[in-house]
Amino acid sequence: MYSVVLGLHSWIRWAALALGIATTIAAIVDRSGRGSSRLGLFFMMTLDVQMLIGLLLYLALSPFTRTALDDFGAAMRNPSLRYWAVEHAATMMLAVVLAHVGRVLARTARTPDARRTREIVCVGLSTVLMVVATPWPGMANGRPLFRV
Repeated sequence: MYSVVLGLHSWIRWAALALGIATTIAAIVDRSGRGSSRLGLFFMMTLDVQMLIGLLLYLALSPFTRTALDDFGAAMRNPSLRYWAVEHAATMMLAVVLAHVGRVLARTARTPDARRTREIVCVGLSTVLMVVATPWPGMANGRPLFRV
């Protein structure tokens, strides 16, 4: 079960990153502020699914977080366990919150320029946070680009 859910989490990451980049570019290019709205919705929905799968891994299935949660003090002294128990989870959660806040701020903006600016900042920062917190190959906690 763990490997299936982990594989799904890994593959959905690509959709989330692609939608984050596409939404940011659409907000930059579209002066009316309307073109990125649908992309932003799909981006946020993909992030929500990704977060739910991540929480399933974090709270129930991952041997890394199970070990970390058993002795959190020891996990904080172990860089690999700390990454999975705190750094990855907290940064990704922040990315999801930022995407939701950005969507609300964009929808409540009074002018198209304000809408566009809010969306560019929030979705752009959310996407950057996802890129930073992704365990890329070659990093200390790196994972494969594509799980099979």
